Order: sequence, then structure tokens, then C-alpha cells
Amino acid sequence: MNFSATPSATFRRNLVPSSRCASCFEFDLRSQLPSSIGFRRSRRRWSSFKLSPSFRGKRGIACSVTEPHSDPEGDNEEEKEAHNKTGETQPLQDSFEQNSPQSEDVEPPNSFSENKDQSDVQSLDSIEVASGSPLPGVKLQQLDDAIKIPKETIEILKNQVFGFDTFFVTSQDPYEGGVLFKGNLRGQASKSYEKISKRMQEKFGDEYKLFLLVNPEDDKPVAVVVPRKTLQPETTAVPEWFAAGAFGLVTVFTLLLRNVPALQSNLLSTFDNLNLLKDGLPGAALTALVLGIHELGHFFVAQNIGVKLGVPFFVPSWQIGSFGAITRIRNIVSNREDLLKLAAAGPIAGFSLGFVLLLLGFILPPSDGIGVVVDSSVFHESLLAGGIAKLLLGDVLKEGTPISVNPLVIWAWAGLLINAINSIPAGELDGGRISFAIWGRKASARLTGFSIVLLGLSSLIDDVAFYWVVLIFFLQRGPIAPLSEEISEPDQKYVAFGVLVLLLGLLVCLPYPFPFTDETLANF
Repeated sequence: MNFSATPSATFRRNLVPSSRCASCFEFDLRSQLPSSIGFRRSRRRWSSFKLSPSFRGKRGIACSVTEPHSDPEGDNEEEKEAHNKTGETQPLQDSFEQNSPQSEDVEPPNSFSENKDQSDVQSLDSIEVASGSPLPGVKLQQLDDAIKIPKETIEILKNQVFGFDTFFVTSQDPYEGGVLFKGNLRGQASKSYEKISKRMQEKFGDEYKLFLLVNPEDDKPVAVVVPRKTLQPETTAVPEWFAAGAFGLVTVFTLLLRNVPALQSNLLSTFDNLNLLKDGLPGAALTALVLGIHELGHFFVAQNIGVKLGVPFFVPSWQIGSFGAITRIRNIVSNREDLLKLAAAGPIAGFSLGFVLLLLGFILPPSDGIGVVVDSSVFHESLLAGGIAKLLLGDVLKEGTPISVNPLVIWAWAGLLINAINSIPAGELDGGRISFAIWGRKASARLTGFSIVLLGLSSLIDDVAFYWVVLIFFLQRGPIAPLSEEISEPDQKYVAFGVLVLLLGLLVCLPYPFPFTDETLANF
């Protein structure tokens, strides 16, 4: 069946069909520019050409410009009705034939036939790779053409795997070794993902991996299908356990060193006084306990949700003993709720133990009757520690007055600080993953930038902030690897846990702004 439209002679463009219903055809208009010109392809607004019941007694075309479908419920019934009326649609042709100018009816210079299944949306051989990266943080392996998805498989994906009840495909772009499908998401994202994954498993087994993501170009749902072989993790020259063990030994040393003030003033004297390191063993052991509980929180939740974690790399620090651990996620997390559970579990476990130990330190007297003598001003460095100190110590805590406290306070405080630093909403830190799981990828990227800038300003007066901003920028700034399904939002009870972690991190890091002595009462 031939359909006609009459563009002017000066309007020389290719019309590439991109719809799948016989009653509604969409075209992507692209200028024919020489390949030598270095311009990027600009994406035009989609136009919709619909069949008119009569056109000079024959079937003609009425043209109307419409917006792409974005509502999940959308015009589902209209699409189904059109699909039922036309039966099986027939594939569109990418080439168009010139018709005779002597024809009595107005004939187009281009001809095409109805789509057979859901149509050949766009020719993979004639379009560029999609701009932007819907799979941030993933470096796909470069494979030969035999591994890439063949056109026959793409047709099966469009016509038999995707569908009206899950994800109605409107266009497609090649993406590395796979394909990026654009279209309209039907119903809940999680249920649609399960249906599509089940159909893909039945058709192709474990050969391909499906991602249901948000397109960074227009914030609309997209489906990405890539061969699983392209997602294989890269191997490293040094075994992971060996590098982690080396970092762990250095971290043990810095934890011991941090709890021996006599050695901190002269680091070079440490090797001449190694026997003094044993004095820092209790503090190092307790801080390490808080760190270990933090990592165990991640481990147990990972086991529960089916996530594989790498060996934790503990990062040494001579200021506070350790900056915590960097733990790689070795497989793909299912959704944002699972990522939220995983990211929040470690800080919640670490904060819980550190908070209990901090309270015990303020309540219990020092075992030797002396404890650790510190200036009261030190409690101004943390809103949480300063508030608890003021609440439990009362009038004993005065400005400019030294005070003796149980060393358990200092040790627990160090553990809380390490947890708080890891709760900063930046990059691939626990806080960054929490913010991504709650608010999405774009909001997480903005929070990362804001946090790095804030840490950079803080580093002008605090050396801990300086080392931490360097660590985030070079090792942990992200982006976070894609999840299998990033559209569904997590349950509100898990959101509450995530927000609690972020608030506790702020309470530990923000200074205590109020004076410990009431000036009015003191003068009276």
C-alpha cells in the first residue's frame, strides 16, 4: 500500500520511519550533511502522519504534529485499538521511490509499506550512536561484531519481548554493543521490568542484560539491552586481597599511632619507640570495632539482597586513624530500594555502636581515676558530642576549663566521625549512594558537586577536610554504576533510615555553636 505526502522540491531531507502502528506513523527528519562536517546530529520534533478516511475518494494522509507519549497510562487504549484494527503491521521501508508526475492523484516522491510487527523504528546502520550515557560508571568492553546484538534479535526484542503492557517502543538507537529503546512505560516500573526480563529469559536465556533507566537527555524512561559479555568486570594486575591487606596493615599502624599523642608530634621517632604503640592498642581496638561493625552491616544486608561485595580497602589517616573503607559492589544492584538498604546498613550499625559507647564514656568514670584531660573547647567541634556533653556533664563543662573524661569518649567519637565522613552525600560514599537511591541520579550528582565545593572550602581551615576532598575527587566521585531498574522509588520506611543517616552525619560534623557557660547567669 502506498501513502503520499508532497514536500517541496527545495526541502530535500530523508524521512526515516520510526513508528509501528499502521494508523500512526512518525518520522525523524535529518538533514543530509556531509560526513566530513563535524556537527552533531540535532534531534527534531517528531511528526505524526495519520490515515484519513477519504482523500478524493481514496485513502489519503492527514498530517498532524503531536508530542511523544510520556504518560505511563497514556493512550494505551487507542494504541491497542489501532493495533487490533490493523492486525499485524508490516515493516516500513527505509528507501522511498519517486512516482510519476503525470499521475492524476497527488503521489509522493517517497513510498513505504505498513509495519508488520511493531515496525523497524530506525535503521541501525544509518544513525549515530545515542548521545549521552544512560549507563554511567560502566566501561563496556569492546567486542567484535559477532558479539553485538544482530538485527533479527532486535526485532524479537521489539515485537515479542517489549509490548503494550510493559514498554511500548517508539524509537531505538544503537548503544555500544547493545541497543537503547525509547518509548512509553506502562504501569509500575518494577512490574514491567519483571515481565520484560522473564520474556527475555525465555527467548535468549542469560545472553543479554536489561536495564530500565531514566534517559539523562530528557528524563524519560529508556530500556537498554546489552550483551552480558560486555559487562564482565575488568581484571587487575595486583590481586584484590593483596592490595586490601597492604592497606589494612597501614591502617592498623595509623590507628595505633593516633592513640599515642607522644608520637604524633614527631612521626620519625615512632620507629625508635615502637614499644609505645602498645599504649594505643585499646583505642585502636575500639575504633576498629566501630569500623568492623560498619562493614558487617553492609555485608549482612548484601547477603540478604543478593549483592556481591569486594574486599574492603581500609584507608589510613594519621589524623583520625582511618577514613573508613572503600568496598566495591561486584555485581549489578536490582533497584534503588536495594541500594538504599545496602548503603544505609553500614552507617546505621556504626552510628548505633558509636553512640552507645559515647554515652557510656560520659557516664562511666575513668578506670584509673584520671582519664584523659581535654579542654572544654574541644566539644565545640561536634554538634552531637557537644550537645551530649552539655546535657550529661552540666555545669562541669565550662568555657576555657580543662576537664577529665573517660578515654572511651574520644575513641567512640573517632568512630562516629569516621561514619559521618562516609555519610557525606557525595560520589560513591555511603551518603552518595543514599542520596542517589532517595532522590535519583541527577539530584545525587548535584549534591556531590555541592559537597565537594563545601569540603574544599572547609579544607582551608581543617586538614581532615582537605584529605577527604582529595580522596573523594580522585577515588570516590563516581558516577554510581547503573542499577537494573532505576525508576521505582524506595519504600518510605527505608527513605526514613536514609535521611536519618544523613542527619546523623551532619550532627557529628557540624560544630556546636552555643557557649557552655550561660553568661547571664554567671554575671548575676
